[in-house]
Amino acid sequence: MKTLLSSLFALITLAWGWDLFVAGGPGAGSLPWVVRQEGLYLTGLLSIALMSLAMFLAARPAWLEGPLGGLDRMYRTHKWAGILAVAFGGLHWLIEMSDDVLKALFGRAGRPPKEEFTGLLEALRHPAKDMGEWAIYALLAMLVITLWKRFPYRPWRFLHQGMPVLYLMLVFHAALLAPTDYWNQPVGLLLAALAVGGVYGAVVSLAGRIGRSRRVSGTIAAVERPAPDIVTVRCQLAAGWRGHRPGQFAFITFDPKEGPHPFTIASADNGSRTIDFQIKALGDYTQRLADRLQPGLAVQVEGPYGRFDIARQDPKARQIWVAGGIGITPFLAWLESLQANPGQMPAADLHYCTRDRAADPFVPRLEALCAPLPGLRLHIHGARQGETLNPAMLAARDGARRAEVWFCGPLGLAESLKKGLHDLGQGRFRFHQEAFEMR
Repeated sequence: MKTLLSSLFALITLAWGWDLFVAGGPGAGSLPWVVRQEGLYLTGLLSIALMSLAMFLAARPAWLEGPLGGLDRMYRTHKWAGILAVAFGGLHWLIEMSDDVLKALFGRAGRPPKEEFTGLLEALRHPAKDMGEWAIYALLAMLVITLWKRFPYRPWRFLHQGMPVLYLMLVFHAALLAPTDYWNQPVGLLLAALAVGGVYGAVVSLAGRIGRSRRVSGTIAAVERPAPDIVTVRCQLAAGWRGHRPGQFAFITFDPKEGPHPFTIASADNGSRTIDFQIKALGDYTQRLADRLQPGLAVQVEGPYGRFDIARQDPKARQIWVAGGIGITPFLAWLESLQANPGQMPAADLHYCTRDRAADPFVPRLEALCAPLPGLRLHIHGARQGETLNPAMLAARDGARRAEVWFCGPLGLAESLKKGLHDLGQGRFRFHQEAFEMR
């Protein structure tokens, strides 16, 4: 994520700098006014570039999963590109509003002359300017409710569906108000290419075609309640399901009004187009879900996605698998996929962290799945029993051997383990973790 965003930032800044210092120069005007004008251009370019990236990634281009490390990281990049785009858009608006301050301090005399336009182009520039201002107000409001995690998901999702319209307004604003000399420079080519990608994402979103090629219909085959806060859902999917690799996830739509939600597939692919999900009540949506689901209910599943894949393990590295709570779901699929060929099981330690090992419904299943797998050591850590996992436990075995840690669970536990292993391991530990968030 950081590499992609910083690369885009550098490209935009270099293209802007080429126009400023090589192609045309800063233009006439006093220094304060020139600084304001170029600051206006740069913040506007960065805002529309980042928004274009966010809009393109929102279309869920599956071919980018490999280069970007999975859809979870694509969505994290989408999120931060959007946040930065709104931040630069807000700064762009503040710079635009600073003209009265500069007039009062330095007068109008040093202000660079405005470009002159006639006819239709001049007529379109006025609504383009207004659209940009309205769009940034809406985006700033959207940013506030996105960062406010207590704002309910359903109304947030409804409001978020208006983002493509706001983006198209900003593209119209940028295309009409960008300096005309940009279109003969690298900055114009870069801006046009980014806008094409963003407009593609906006159109796909408005047409309801995001992920359509990966959607299949199905029905709920069975619903179980292994624990008061967990519901097990088995879905029978129609022809067209392309199968999945152990550890991947899918978007499930139980109710079209609620829209799709991502859940990890908790079963291996046996060719029958039957997939299981273990869903824990963690929010408003999942808390109500168990009472609404029943066998025979129609569902829609989109996927599979994700790179939390057992096939991606480094065979030369020591394997450490860590699950926290409902984060055990991808490992259930991993273990189930190995049952037919136990000899393929790499030497590994599986650590499962739970509140109460005596009452946890996954513990017996884990023990049964691990029993026939040679080389796999299962460790159950029950908080109620005083069995807390710490980084030293993971680093203790096998001395200085290089290791891979595959983690799925609460963010706090992940950060604690990562920091501790970094301090203890001196680069020996490679940490794999899904970072998926819908907002």
